[in-house]
Amino acid sequence: MQPTNPEFQTKISILRDLLDKHGVDALLLRRVSSFAWVTCGAASYVNTATTEGAASLVITREHLYLATNNIEAPRLEQEEKLADQGWKFLVSPWDAPQLELQSLTTGLSLVSDVPFPGSKDISDEIAHLRAHLTREEGERFRQLGHLCAETLSAVVQIILPGLSEYQLAALLGSQAQQRGIQPIVNLIATDERTYHFRHPLPTEKILDKYAVLVLSGRRWGLVCSITRLVHFGPLADDLRERISATAQVNAALIANTRPGQRLSDVLAQGQHAYANVGFPDEWRQHHQGGVVGYEPREYLASPTSSDMIAQGQALAWNPSIAGAKMEDTILVGVQSNEILTSTKLWPEMCIQIPGQPDQVPCALALEL
Repeated sequence: MQPTNPEFQTKISILRDLLDKHGVDALLLRRVSSFAWVTCGAASYVNTATTEGAASLVITREHLYLATNNIEAPRLEQEEKLADQGWKFLVSPWDAPQLELQSLTTGLSLVSDVPFPGSKDISDEIAHLRAHLTREEGERFRQLGHLCAETLSAVVQIILPGLSEYQLAALLGSQAQQRGIQPIVNLIATDERTYHFRHPLPTEKILDKYAVLVLSGRRWGLVCSITRLVHFGPLADDLRERISATAQVNAALIANTRPGQRLSDVLAQGQHAYANVGFPDEWRQHHQGGVVGYEPREYLASPTSSDMIAQGQALAWNPSIAGAKMEDTILVGVQSNEILTSTKLWPEMCIQIPGQPDQVPCALALEL
């Protein structure tokens, strides 16, 4: 059966152009993110933390092959409907899972999205292709952003002082899974830990007054990120200042994320904002975010980034000042940016950035 989905056909056409660009016979895709991207949302993993899935795609000028083992083939055919999409299944026994893949690729000149014997690794090029979203992917991102925001809103209504960070992570993960979202990043910091660790894996620490909740949720292969702050009782003046300052930086990053801008130039605006709010070196303590798609970050913004922002791309900025962090996922529109992870429960600061036409709403700490 020939594939009929326009989104799918567009992606296959783009990938076949790579064969001519690199002068090779075939393209091999083994990453979970690439598999989901090309198939418009199918899942090739078993272990949710793995980079490479249990199925591989091989694209030639004439054929579309899916190489997998006899365990995964029935699900990929019957539930993911990938035979109907146009893939020819090459099924190996579970105890020799790459037998058919090795047979197919022997003698072929290859490019691939992972290191693979005899192939040229073009993973960076593939990541940039994944980051240019179709209209259909943009709509799926909107749905995912709403579900991630709904997840955080549900969690905040059931957490209480006295719970451990492990328990908070369990609540966050459970609420995500109930909405069909895989919490592939689930970070929790409470009280003094919020000042010391930018990637706070949950611990036995008991929540007293303050929690930072971080979620990167995956569905349809896409990954959406959101961070929210919760405080029981009034905020101390120093913490309130840090949260407000982080919101100012976040607004500067979001407002300057426009089509045709270099990522490095947007980052420079963020650096300038850090200095303006009195924390000039905090940007050095953690990356500030970047372009998202089928990975939590397809590629990061750095001072040397030459990548240009395009209409329809999704980005997640995550500025932080010790004790505070902001993070939403946005979709770059023609006239303005759309915040996909807006949460009604959290108070917002609407910030006007000089030279920008619109105010940027940034979620602050929710005081309970």
